Amino acid sequence: MPVPALIPAVMTTTPPGIRDQPMVDKLPSAKSKRLSSARRIVIKIGSSLLVDDSNGHLRRQWLETVAADIKAAKARGQDVVVVSSGAVALGRRHLKLAKGPLKLEEAQAAAATGQIRLAHAYMEILGALGIGVAQILLTLDDSEDRRRFLNARATLETLLKLGAVPVINENDTVATAEIRFGDNDRLAARVAQMVGADCLVLLSDIDGLYTANPVRDATATFLNSVDEITPEIEAMASGSASDVGTGGMVTKLMAAKIATGAGCAMVIASGHKMHPIAAIDGPDRCTWFNAKASPRAARKQWIAGLLDASGTLIIDDGAVGALRRGKSLLPAGVVAIEGAFARGDAVRVKDRNGIVLGRGIIAYDSSDAIRLLGAQSHAIENLLGFRGRDEIIHRDDLALDDSVMVEG
Repeated sequence: MPVPALIPAVMTTTPPGIRDQPMVDKLPSAKSKRLSSARRIVIKIGSSLLVDDSNGHLRRQWLETVAADIKAAKARGQDVVVVSSGAVALGRRHLKLAKGPLKLEEAQAAAATGQIRLAHAYMEILGALGIGVAQILLTLDDSEDRRRFLNARATLETLLKLGAVPVINENDTVATAEIRFGDNDRLAARVAQMVGADCLVLLSDIDGLYTANPVRDATATFLNSVDEITPEIEAMASGSASDVGTGGMVTKLMAAKIATGAGCAMVIASGHKMHPIAAIDGPDRCTWFNAKASPRAARKQWIAGLLDASGTLIIDDGAVGALRRGKSLLPAGVVAIEGAFARGDAVRVKDRNGIVLGRGIIAYDSSDAIRLLGAQSHAIENLLGFRGRDEIIHRDDLALDDSVMVEG
């Protein structure tokens, strides 16, 4: 479902990329429908919201209201993914670790202890509402290695189709200091990119982006909408006001760059009140970072222009017609393969006359793809010895050239 039209600017003296409105209660009514109109939502919850810093306990009552908001979103037909911090904050109390910065190995030990409690809390609270929950632990490598990216995406897509809510955290027990996401802001953006979300919600200890840190500067101005993350906007970022989380506004702007570049709008909103997700559709102020394209269009652009092709598939006339009708490419339509490639690589797609139709992300290694030439999808398991994807290139992973008209 498309994101509503952007709110028109009413000030001309703000830095480039910013849209600022004078009063929250004068925002157009479209603002109140923006979150509920999204098709797929990723919600990031930080440690400072989830865990009471004074005693290290989970804020259970607050999490129950978040679960109620998730149930309401699913009732609207929306897919929901949760990216949750909190394992280290929960685990350090049970290991009786002192307050203050932890050594890397101490943080990893706390994460191992706290993750069990965190997963159990989500399972219990969401399960009480009849919502299935799945736990997934990721690292930066999982989002940057193409094969692992595809595996994670396939798992997430399957979970969402089955109606479950994936709850994702960074795999702190194997992560190192050099590859940490920073309080999961960037992890949430990578997940939004991975699942093709059209809205990323960062629940924070602050209600949005200001021209300066409002804790230190009383003259800081609140920004309702950002169209482009310019150097002026990046200069506004400051450290987090929280002692629990490791992120701050800097990592949130990094997340915004990743999300909007993938066609996903992002919103920073305060998570301090009960029912914080529902509040985004209400009168409370928050900062929206606007994407210039849909997730689907952004992904197609990435495939078409940013990936080097590793090989070529030659397809028959029937497959050409199917692609023009917006279908996926099946093994039955492939007549020849050129070059060597691995699953997850980009490949060209040509017709029998050598005309390039586009390029896509291949679902099989070239050695397996050769064995599937002309085969029906139901024969894949017998030919390869395992149950692979029915499509050799799924339509979501295929970018056709402009000259290839897609019918009806």
